[in-house]
Amino acid sequence: MKKRKRNKLFIILAVLLCAAAAAVWWTLGHNKDSRTSAPETAKVIRRDFSSSVLATGAVKPQVGAEVRVGARISGKVEHLYVNIGDHVRKEQVIAELEKAGLEAAVAKAQAEVKVAEAKVADAESRAKLANLEYQRQQNLIKEDFTSQQAVDKALKEKESSGAGVHLASRQLDAARAALKEAQVKLSYATITAPISGVIASVSTQKGETVAAGLNAPTFVTIIDLKRLQVDAYVDEVDIGKIPGQECIFTVDAFPAREFNGKVVAIYPKAVIQENVVNYDVVVEITDPYDGLLRPEMTASVTISLEKREQVLAVPAKAVKRERGRNIVYIQSETGPEPRRITIGWKDGQWIEIAAGLQEGQVILLAKPDAGE
Repeated sequence: MKKRKRNKLFIILAVLLCAAAAAVWWTLGHNKDSRTSAPETAKVIRRDFSSSVLATGAVKPQVGAEVRVGARISGKVEHLYVNIGDHVRKEQVIAELEKAGLEAAVAKAQAEVKVAEAKVADAESRAKLANLEYQRQQNLIKEDFTSQQAVDKALKEKESSGAGVHLASRQLDAARAALKEAQVKLSYATITAPISGVIASVSTQKGETVAAGLNAPTFVTIIDLKRLQVDAYVDEVDIGKIPGQECIFTVDAFPAREFNGKVVAIYPKAVIQENVVNYDVVVEITDPYDGLLRPEMTASVTISLEKREQVLAVPAKAVKRERGRNIVYIQSETGPEPRRITIGWKDGQWIEIAAGLQEGQVILLAKPDAGE
């Protein structure tokens, strides 16, 4: 019985030894295959680079393309001729305030002008008569047919009538100015569109009384949908590269359609977004877009930078950052060798080599093991 147990124990130990030997053999063979497998490499080549800057923005009206139209006088809204979405032409009447009081003021001013005109005519007649009387008195005194006192009196009447003409003329000017003011106020009761466009909002109703104060109460907002632009926010790192550059953008409403544009302005004041300094870049839309684009649509903008042709390039993953320097590993007769490089633009999965490598050199895509 003891002999049988001893034999069974020997068999178990033999199996375990064989399994351990097999594991060691497999591990050594696998490591050997790993060490002997060739590393992944690439060649330094020349290719064209077309770098770009990506930005997010929104469609906005151009300066002057969005106007808030209001009333410059107080009064009740008698007529409101437009609604949201209506197309209006420049100078088209969009609303009218009550006019009875303003029309009465104009009529009164017109009557006062007529009275002032009559006073001027009367003063001129008196002045003419006084001038004739003075001339007659001068002729009579030469023949001693009148007294010097009568001559002086005629002169005084002449000068007084002249002053009366001047005063009546000034009163007529004041009456005409009052008439013009009344007519201008009457014109304020008729509200017209300052630009052609689409009614974007209406903030009053027929029958409502509006009160004009320091700020004119807004009746409607008009937007000219033919004068739109894109405002895109670009990181400060890229802002110096983009003035005057061509670009394309898409909007969520038409994701399959690309619109062309051009950078025409950069706002001087920065916009801080999540502690990142951005600048508002104005993109002029150069493609036809009437009926497609609307204000506040989100735009994904790609700004194309200058094209660089036939520059040295390597896959971006081959470039390593070590001790503050850009490094690639090249194949040499003695094995992998680190080489310091100067990089330029990045275009997708490729990166430009400005200095440190030559065309045709073989580089490693991954950093070699320390034991190699």
